[in-house]
Amino acid sequence: MQHLNRSRHLGYDLERLLLETEETTILEALAKSDEAQLRKLRVMNLSWNGRNALTIAVFATLGFYGLGAMVCGQDKASTNPSVTAGSKPQLLVSDCKFTEGPAVDPQGNVYFTDQPNDRIIKVDVDGKVSDFMKPAGRSNGMFFALDGKLIACADEKNEMWEIDEKGNHRVLFSMYQDKKLNGPNDVWVHPNGFLYFTDPFYKRPWWTHKEMPQDGQHVYRVQRDGTGIVRIASDFKTPNGIVGDAKRGLLYVADIGDQKTYQFKIGANGDLLDRKLFCTEGSDGMTLDAEGNVYLTGKPGVTVFDPEGKKKEVIAIDEGWTANVCFGGRDRKTLFVTASDSLYVVAMRVSGLEHGR
Repeated sequence: MQHLNRSRHLGYDLERLLLETEETTILEALAKSDEAQLRKLRVMNLSWNGRNALTIAVFATLGFYGLGAMVCGQDKASTNPSVTAGSKPQLLVSDCKFTEGPAVDPQGNVYFTDQPNDRIIKVDVDGKVSDFMKPAGRSNGMFFALDGKLIACADEKNEMWEIDEKGNHRVLFSMYQDKKLNGPNDVWVHPNGFLYFTDPFYKRPWWTHKEMPQDGQHVYRVQRDGTGIVRIASDFKTPNGIVGDAKRGLLYVADIGDQKTYQFKIGANGDLLDRKLFCTEGSDGMTLDAEGNVYLTGKPGVTVFDPEGKKKEVIAIDEGWTANVCFGGRDRKTLFVTASDSLYVVAMRVSGLEHGR
């Protein structure tokens, strides 16, 4: 990967050439060349692990966080149904190989993965970008439990990890019926402690096995301590993104292989009931906002559906693939989008769904 930056009047031009990516699961090797003019922005150079790495930290002159209350001249009382109210994505980080798994902690800091480079990166609420953990078990999808621990789909050895605030980890589980899992991909943690995760099979270049360990690609539920794993939903081609709304008692599962997303009701005992087709689009990663809108990701960028499954709008991201998304920042009104080798932020009119509700 090569970077070239040069000053030009009020902004900077960024020419970023992604020569190769190790991601072989959803995309073939990414190869693209693009140029984006970033006006009235600051560029930060950070040092990661003792080596200079160029990190593009994008701060619009309106400010980095807390923009949701007033964007493009519109305030909270606006009747504009747009979740962004006209705000555009801004590039924040661009020195990764393939970004995934954004997750927000209780303070609003966001963590995301650079899976081929085997690291978890942190963006704090003041916009500081730093390596949080390296190596990181080739982590993929992640979600914070209410106890503050980061739950991560550690893809290197088909495990689920619990990570504390200092970057120490322990393996919660890696097996189902005495066989390795296919490769936990995405996870959502219910406030009651249940972990729900998808287990598709994407061959990884760091694996020694080539055959799928399980008899299919399924969705599972596990106790918070990693015990009591149960296969809870099947009949998917390739289950991938997963997210829940505890207040409404709903779980969403995206079958990216069949280009469908399903909605389930969560029963009192944690079972999944009343499977219903939510929309005819699949997704890599997913999130929800406080209005019940569902955010799916893929080639166009971030596609937003209303609570009834009707397409609301598309937040276009100028990258080859948009992998995942979450809300972050102090007020949860900044959308963080992992896309190809980059991380973008979007100031939002709405806030993210607060975990624990």
